[in-house]
Amino acid sequence: MESKTFKLKSSRLEFFDQSLALYEGCEFGLAKTEPGNRLAILGNQSEIQKFGFKGTFSELNHNCLLFCDLHHDNALALRNTLPWLQPITFGLRTSAGMGDRLGLATPEHVRAIQKTGGVIAPIFAQQSIREMSRTLRTPDKVLDDATWGVFQENWQRGVGADADHLKTTEDIDLCLSSGFTFFTIDPGNFVNNTTEYVQPGELYKIVQTYPSQIQVSKTGLLNKSFKLEGIKIDFSESVLLKAVVKYGLAIWHVKSMFEHLKTNAKSPFELEVSVDETDLPTSHAEHFYIASELKRLGVKWVSLAPRYIGRFEKGVDYIGDLAKFEVDLKGHAQIAQYLGPYKLSLHSGSDKYSIYPIMNAYTNGLVHLKTTGTSYLEALHTIADLDEDLIKEIYIFARDRYEIDRKSYHVSSQLSKAPLPDDVSNWAELIQQFDAREIFHVTFGSVLTEKMENGTFLFYERFMNFLKKNAEKYTENLEKHFVRHLQPFEK
Repeated sequence: MESKTFKLKSSRLEFFDQSLALYEGCEFGLAKTEPGNRLAILGNQSEIQKFGFKGTFSELNHNCLLFCDLHHDNALALRNTLPWLQPITFGLRTSAGMGDRLGLATPEHVRAIQKTGGVIAPIFAQQSIREMSRTLRTPDKVLDDATWGVFQENWQRGVGADADHLKTTEDIDLCLSSGFTFFTIDPGNFVNNTTEYVQPGELYKIVQTYPSQIQVSKTGLLNKSFKLEGIKIDFSESVLLKAVVKYGLAIWHVKSMFEHLKTNAKSPFELEVSVDETDLPTSHAEHFYIASELKRLGVKWVSLAPRYIGRFEKGVDYIGDLAKFEVDLKGHAQIAQYLGPYKLSLHSGSDKYSIYPIMNAYTNGLVHLKTTGTSYLEALHTIADLDEDLIKEIYIFARDRYEIDRKSYHVSSQLSKAPLPDDVSNWAELIQQFDAREIFHVTFGSVLTEKMENGTFLFYERFMNFLKKNAEKYTENLEKHFVRHLQPFEK
């Protein structure tokens, strides 16, 4: 149905034309108004009322017109009314998670998916509990912002919602109640990173403190060998003992989290297991052990994020030997196929352009790309393009916060290597400079939530108002940026 045939178009309101949709005899559209975007619904009043929206009724051409603010109750009603807005599961489809720290980026994410053929399964709502805390957002807010963006672009080919890096059952419950369907379990607190430095006798003492269900003898792997294409994995006693000590409690925690999900979820869900935020790489033997144990313990998962070799820092390209990474990835992909199939997940996946083709080739599309802060960096890029005073102010503040905010991230940037604010002549280029980029990346929470003595935000209102005022430029930058991320995975 073309937008010009919608009766809503006769209301003198300006609409996002692509948002206009017809469902159960009612017209839905996103209107542009001076105070901000609003939801408009046109149809029979009794039909509209059964949907549960909250707004103001008026008349348009002998039909009932309901005008609604974009708050949580109406986002929930919209998801419950239009089935294509309900988060779903994607199984083994090639997929991409698109974190949005500002709640503004989803329309551009949708367009990037469309421009790359619409074949990549999109998880538009994605944020970790850590990021929600730092941006003062809630699971409801994350999902609602994505819902309005998907509705604006009228994407009807399925959406996912990833509750990222969950560490507790309380985290799960918060995101379950909001409607998330993809749960990334992060058992990093239970990974023992000392195994490379501990003597065998000490390893035996450690493993004896573990639950009986995950002892070495229960794994079924002791002294067994497995030949996969291009790799051979031998589980000698020492290799298996190290794997159990390193990852055993993490696996036990994942099982507990999965059982909690299975008991409490009222609709289908998917599980991802993430051990990427650990100090040491996950060897092929350790990956095999993790997947084998998860299967033995009855855990069902769709993707796994090992700690690959090399460095995966925030918002910058892969750091390491590409040839060695290719060999390492090939082994991980073989294991995922042999014990699954399941997808390999690429965390801290933003801007890792050099390895995208390798990931897609060796996984045969069984891959999940997870990006987080790169959309925020494109917001800063837009500010740098158009308002040097504001970006300079943010940069000065970010430099002051960096040493504190970097503590929970794997980054290597140094303040001494980032240009001083007064020495910067091209602010758009600064966004691409390695050290400055990571400084901007990890200080997002402080930038977005810092308040002045009078209680008003230092940057937040100016930041958001600038992007809304310059939406066309932000759209141009972000859409182009995400197309570059997605293109290597579209085939």
